[in-house]
Amino acid sequence: MSRETRWIIAAAWVASRTWLLLTTLGVLYNPYPIVTSDVPGIYQPWYEVLRSGTFPADSTMWQYPPGAAGVLLLPGLITPLSYTHAFFVLMLVADAVALVFLLRGRSPLGAGLWVLAVPLLGPMILSRYDMFVTALAVAALMLLASRPRTGGFVAGIATAVKVWPLLLLIGMPRRRTAEPVLYAVLGAGTVVLGFAAVMPHAFDFLDAQGSRGIEIESVFAMPFHIARHHGWSGEARFNYGSIEFLGPHVSIVSRLSLTASALSMAWLLLWRVKARHWTESTPYDAALTAVLLFVVTSRVLSPQYMVWLIGLAAVCLTRRDTTQRPIAVLILLATPLTTWEFPIWFGPLMAGDPDAIMVLLLRNALLVAAAFWSAARLWQATRQEPVKAADQRAPAPRSVSPSPVPARSAGPLPDATRTAREAQGSG
Repeated sequence: MSRETRWIIAAAWVASRTWLLLTTLGVLYNPYPIVTSDVPGIYQPWYEVLRSGTFPADSTMWQYPPGAAGVLLLPGLITPLSYTHAFFVLMLVADAVALVFLLRGRSPLGAGLWVLAVPLLGPMILSRYDMFVTALAVAALMLLASRPRTGGFVAGIATAVKVWPLLLLIGMPRRRTAEPVLYAVLGAGTVVLGFAAVMPHAFDFLDAQGSRGIEIESVFAMPFHIARHHGWSGEARFNYGSIEFLGPHVSIVSRLSLTASALSMAWLLLWRVKARHWTESTPYDAALTAVLLFVVTSRVLSPQYMVWLIGLAAVCLTRRDTTQRPIAVLILLATPLTTWEFPIWFGPLMAGDPDAIMVLLLRNALLVAAAFWSAARLWQATRQEPVKAADQRAPAPRSVSPSPVPARSAGPLPDATRTAREAQGSG
């Protein structure tokens, strides 16, 4: 990537993020201020509990591993700003860190996707701590190839903050998996055990989601959107921090969702066993495939999850030999549809409006297609035997050896040969 290209991308990032930050802060008009309400309404109260020396175990919305406490405590260190404004700035810094790592790639497409797609999620994305986790995930993946110990350690920290970055290690070559996994365990263990040693209720999050329903934006919620128009007696209401479907048959679909997630993990393990060779882009491609499968089979598909997919797709696009370019296009197409269903049409979606349901259906269909296509391309690329350099050379032209001339002919000689011999004899 040339220096001029990096400067152009950096300038585009500054312009787009200036608009995003000013809109999030309310300096520019934000037609949906509800998307920024989580910071003062949820995160800041949690911060007050955390700074007192305990986890907010009394809140049913606290469903995060201990490392999340570190992220939520950080804005309190930016003393000149209010907690809310400091949180927005911290997420913007994480955004910039992700860009710095993406600019180190060989292709500018990864950084370009990041600059373009993130603002399409609107002010919501600076109001969720998923941006911080994604920046850690991007850094970990970019480091794993050249510095597996550092990359594994960062992946472990990210896992301690929000569990999904554990999937980043699924694509490491079999002979080079042990070291990054060991350092990932070290990173996660340092964070988790460190918080557990000084704060009670560190592991209460493990049983915090036992009574979850089906979040209305998830793939497995689509049957209930349709069933509501055909007499289903359930309802959509606030539960565990999101709007979920609760009622008849929800538990069955919930179990189907968990089964689908388990089958996805089984397929990923089968892929690792069957894969014949790895390229330099395989760890990136496999990470995107794994997280896509996790997202589309989950009971919850919150809009901020899209930044995970954008970040991992951007990492894939830093490699020119990635298999995931069409998948990145599908993710890019799904991003504005996510903003359309939340927050623009979220009210109609909760009320069962058919147009809002169609938007959500299209978004989810794109993500499901992306997940299956991603898996298929990963499988095909790693099952094929690599073409050896010797096989790639053009075959040399065949050399035609002259026919041997017999020393003595048993039959009559041709006329020309007979004439030549007679001339030699007469001489």
